[in-house]
Amino acid sequence: MGFRLATVGTALLACSMPVTAWEWRGEAGLEGRYFTAGPGAADYWHNGSAYLQGQLLHEWNDRRDLFTFTPFYRIDENDDQRTHGDIRELMWIHVADQWESRIGIGKVFWGVTEGRHLVDIINQTDAVEQQDMESKLGQPMINLSVVRDWGTLDFYLLPGFRERTYGGVDGRPSLPLPVESDAARYASSAEDKRIDGAVRWQQMFGSLQIALSHFSGTGREPLLFVNLFEFQFEPYYPVIEQSGMELQYLLGGWLFKAEAIRRSGNRFERAMHAADVGFEFTQPGVFGSGLDLGWIAEYLWEDRDERFVSPFASDVLVGNRLTFNDIASTELLWGLIWDPDSGDRIYTLESSRRFGSQWRATLEGQFYSRIDASPGVPSPLSVFADEDMIQLEVIRYF
Repeated sequence: MGFRLATVGTALLACSMPVTAWEWRGEAGLEGRYFTAGPGAADYWHNGSAYLQGQLLHEWNDRRDLFTFTPFYRIDENDDQRTHGDIRELMWIHVADQWESRIGIGKVFWGVTEGRHLVDIINQTDAVEQQDMESKLGQPMINLSVVRDWGTLDFYLLPGFRERTYGGVDGRPSLPLPVESDAARYASSAEDKRIDGAVRWQQMFGSLQIALSHFSGTGREPLLFVNLFEFQFEPYYPVIEQSGMELQYLLGGWLFKAEAIRRSGNRFERAMHAADVGFEFTQPGVFGSGLDLGWIAEYLWEDRDERFVSPFASDVLVGNRLTFNDIASTELLWGLIWDPDSGDRIYTLESSRRFGSQWRATLEGQFYSRIDASPGVPSPLSVFADEDMIQLEVIRYF
């Protein structure tokens, strides 16, 4: 119903208002991955892929109405499951004096911290895209945003559920068993047709930014149960209630950040709590140059049952962000996530630089150290112990 309403509304308004030209833009990327620890179970050291993403824009009604369409498609050299397409956005946006509406398929991001985006729950993760798990699938939605002096209040109606994507048997990195999405089970009798809902309030109080949110619906993070007869994982999607909080406070060169959630409703585990708190301190003109150096530190915590505990139950994140402030928008970010109890360590590197107005290159790396993969109770990260990876991507904008 949301898609039809967006289409009809767009057509009616377009007939009665002055229309600007349609605008098309896009990007294409070539990606190469090299796995430094060996060929792995998939039996290859390197992997290539390419993607194409476009964006169609149209404004009318004195720029109070906007139509946007963003298709995406990737083709992968080795993993058939990573060769996939998606509609990231297909949205009609209307802007009034004190409210805005969005109808269609879109992406919404919540969160302020670097380590884990705990509160970010509207969109499903496109887990075959990148190891940082920050790529998202488009979500059907109807969103009403009310803007007042006391803050911005967003209401979300989310018809239709998107299942998480997983790599195939030839994918890297991979889980110990393949995930059979066709065998997915749901707590809701409506399965993927359930209508979920969310609400979020945000406001600025001087240098303090606060946001409170609540989500009610099918959880985006599935539990993976083992089917020993078929030798595969089968996803289970519980119905959950999640309340979240985001805080940011700016004090000179210091930016203090925090996210926290409480999640309940899953019949297989008790209510869980999780938080990510920390700061980023920026030194402008470091070393007497035009470079800005940011220092990042965060603590990641959760009290989830041991059966479902994540790799980040009590971890420390430290890192640096180097911004060159040059015409090429050169940036470098490195980080370490360390578990003081087990000694597990994840090293990450992200860098990017533009070349002219139409090209950009990114270099990323993710490396695992001191991961306990011994029998018994191995580390949650043991599946990635041999998946150290360097990734180079070249992007052309048009």
